[in-house]
Amino acid sequence: MKTFFAPLHRAGFPFIALFAGVTFILFLFSNFLGLLGLLLTGWCIYFFRNPRRITPLGDGLVISPADGIITKIEKALPPKELKWKKSRLTRISIFLNVFDVHVNRIPVDGIIKRVHYYPGKFFNASLDKASEFNERNSLLIETPGHQEILVIQIAGLIARRILCDVRAGDEVNSGEVFGIIRFGSRVDVYLPEGINPLVVEGQRMIAGETILADLNSTAPQRLGENRS
Repeated sequence: MKTFFAPLHRAGFPFIALFAGVTFILFLFSNFLGLLGLLLTGWCIYFFRNPRRITPLGDGLVISPADGIITKIEKALPPKELKWKKSRLTRISIFLNVFDVHVNRIPVDGIIKRVHYYPGKFFNASLDKASEFNERNSLLIETPGHQEILVIQIAGLIARRILCDVRAGDEVNSGEVFGIIRFGSRVDVYLPEGINPLVVEGQRMIAGETILADLNSTAPQRLGENRS
């Protein structure tokens, strides 16, 4: 109930007002169309929910920046436009469907070293090529231990707007809200070299709560299996 009746992210107010206005007009023509509009307005309100989260605290913990399902964990090169690392790093890709919370949260304590927006295409966010070609916004965060975490907001097939509320030089804490992607998307996290994730493909993430990795751990990458 707390998740369903959660506070709303401010980015949703114009859309909710638009949906409500269209619904009112539809009711003037047809009760059926009005009820359909009412249903879509309810979905719009649900989409922009921003539930409170309890963030685990601890030196070196990397917390999930997004709700959704881990579709892939693999070695990959960071986007070329960043001119950052030229070696392959562990990339965790989290796919958000239109029913997931789309508010994004900071994964680690630290300082924002760089924010870079790349205007791109709008392929399905679950596809591999989305990381290379889609519209995206990259956040490079330096931890107190001088390790760097790269977080990338990636627009999806029907997403047309990435919002990011932090700037280079900002001091941030894990679990804090930093932005939102509207209507279907993906978030990639690049871990420092030598750091293995504590999560597995297919696992559901909760932004601000699920621990993705521990920067102080040398544990091998975990395995998982479906035990439904």
